[in-house]
Amino acid sequence: MNTHEKVESYLLRLSLSYQETGKDAWVVSDRDKGIDSLFVALADSLVVMRVNVADAPKAKREALFTDLLKLNATDMVHGAYALDGEKIVIVDTLEGETMDIEEFQASVEAIGLALSQHFKVLAKYLKKE
Repeated sequence: MNTHEKVESYLLRLSLSYQETGKDAWVVSDRDKGIDSLFVALADSLVVMRVNVADAPKAKREALFTDLLKLNATDMVHGAYALDGEKIVIVDTLEGETMDIEEFQASVEAIGLALSQHFKVLAKYLKKE
């Protein structure tokens, strides 16, 4: 089974709601599992997962970025917070060839857990200015 087929079979077996958005790309939106617009794509031999968290605020950026780095070090099971332009994102990569369903599921669930558990930490920075 190639990686594309693996990803699709895992999405189906895990009962995740998704849409194929292009060749080797899917968007998973499953609010019951804490996931909204998780982008999953194949890049060479990697499975890349990415979700936009929020726009980076203009104020208190240094404190926010410090807290994100601390969360990366202490509380992220899979993936990490990152900055892409002015967007705060969570990204994770898996090796497609050796990835199994448990690893795929753990990554998806860890991202959903991070989004829900870290909301209170991030909300104080993300209020409208």
